[in-house]
Amino acid sequence: MPICRFSFSRRARPGRAAPPGVCARAAPPALLAAALFLAVPAPAAQAGEPYALSGRVVDVSDGDTLTLLAGRTRHRVRLASIDAPETGHGRRRPGQPFGQAARKALAELVAGRTLTLHCFERDRYERDVCDVPLADGRTANRAMVEAGLAWANRQGGGKYLRDEAIADLERRARERRLGLWRQAGAVAPWDWRWQCWDALENGRPTSIC
Repeated sequence: MPICRFSFSRRARPGRAAPPGVCARAAPPALLAAALFLAVPAPAAQAGEPYALSGRVVDVSDGDTLTLLAGRTRHRVRLASIDAPETGHGRRRPGQPFGQAARKALAELVAGRTLTLHCFERDRYERDVCDVPLADGRTANRAMVEAGLAWANRQGGGKYLRDEAIADLERRARERRLGLWRQAGAVAPWDWRWQCWDALENGRPTSIC
């Protein structure tokens, strides 16, 4: 294997390779430093710090999930602090009452709009978990709970409830019997996923769906 010799007297002409056995001139240190800087992921991605996502909402899957097109990248976004009634996904994953109403309400708030989201993390499904600010000063997260079309997300002892005001908005919607609170015995989505979906998929008896 030939040994590479550094030479600054025998340079390749532009557009031509360096002569055999001669290394191309090393890049200046400043250029190398810049290249290394650009290759390092953004601090927010490394440290889990809050970050912003700007783009156009191109799809709404259900009452708490949307797709944002940021440049050429599609981001699936989970609205932080809330959990909306589930929509159906086949015979073994039936939807909840008000699931479609919640999806339609979120679509009316955000579909087709260009927004800047305030995000906290990516969840285990690779979704960005975000607050979704609206032009009227509210967030879509709060608006959904305020209308009685989503719960404050109390899973995990409340560790997903980043916006404390949402719990009070849920209480007010309950008192006014708005949206899903018009029905008796409304089942929280996290209970529905376990007591209905998981039960049907694993052959356990269920009485809620």
